[in-house]
Amino acid sequence: MIETPTLVDQYCHGVLRTELGLGTFEAHLGRTTGPPAPGTTFFDTQTGFAVRRWCPPLLGLEPHCPPARYLARRRELGVLESGRRLLRASGISTYLVDTGLPGDLTGPAEIAAAAAARAHEIVRLELLAEQVADTSGTVDGLLANLAEAVHGAAAHAVAFTSVAGVRQGLAPAPEPPGPGEVRGAAGRWLAGRRAGEPLTDPVLLRHLLWIAVASGRPLQLRVGVEDPMVLGDFAAATAGLGTDLVLLHGYPYHRQAAHLASVFPHVYADLGPALAQTGARAAAVLAETLELAPFGKLLFSSGAHGLPELHVVAAATFRSALGRVLGDWVRDGAWSLTDAQRVATMIASGTARRVYGLA
Repeated sequence: MIETPTLVDQYCHGVLRTELGLGTFEAHLGRTTGPPAPGTTFFDTQTGFAVRRWCPPLLGLEPHCPPARYLARRRELGVLESGRRLLRASGISTYLVDTGLPGDLTGPAEIAAAAAARAHEIVRLELLAEQVADTSGTVDGLLANLAEAVHGAAAHAVAFTSVAGVRQGLAPAPEPPGPGEVRGAAGRWLAGRRAGEPLTDPVLLRHLLWIAVASGRPLQLRVGVEDPMVLGDFAAATAGLGTDLVLLHGYPYHRQAAHLASVFPHVYADLGPALAQTGARAAAVLAETLELAPFGKLLFSSGAHGLPELHVVAAATFRSALGRVLGDWVRDGAWSLTDAQRVATMIASGTARRVYGLA
């Protein structure tokens, strides 16, 4: 029997503070920003089924109860109490929280209090740059303030994250842009942007990523639906500089992300919400990742956003999948139980504690 210790959720977001109706709750189960097809529901997904499996018992209901009944019980308890019960039952002891999403989401301190756990902030680079631009009137001011802001954030954040750099900044040219390029891009951005407008300029995104690399803090790169192999040149360019790269949300390119983690000593692969999204098939996805990545290069996370249920599902699905995969290998005699337990601890929490310098 593989015992999974308490988990470090190495990448997640806050949870919503407000009560949710059926439609709003369901929207957070989908993998798209749009509604489900007419006549269908996002509860009819692997994530939706996993929520109905793991979460109702934590609120005093039977597994797989109808969604309407579950949400009625959630409203009966109230958003604070239901969130507290769910988070505390997840077995997550530490949350690393990306605070860069808009909306009425709890911050690290609130998650820590609700979950009776620890929480630390991950700073989103693009949002930081946009905040600096809103208060910088000149190119020189912008560039100086940007460097100072990243340096200041590194003093309290456990990591930086980028959601746009992979797609818009790194693929064409992974090396740092030259000073002339940066000044020209900064001037165009300041002259043409409106307050709050997102950063999309590829030159400035690359510049921002390299400032973060120089900080020494781990840099999380959200791959999303992009093939992470596009990061190969950037990984090669940053090798030996002392900054670890963590590839987020690589599914369905999880094998490519695992491959990069096997090639570069400073690259790590996040298991992320892929296991929650694949639900009953999570063990197969985990086994494919373990085929390629060194075991000390993989990290658990929920990637959860908005719903405490997603923390629960990610943790429960991860434990179930890890137990099935490693348990089978132990029963077949391929692994010893001692080694299986050691690897389970690394992926669940040990590697994250090492990479992010957590106590």
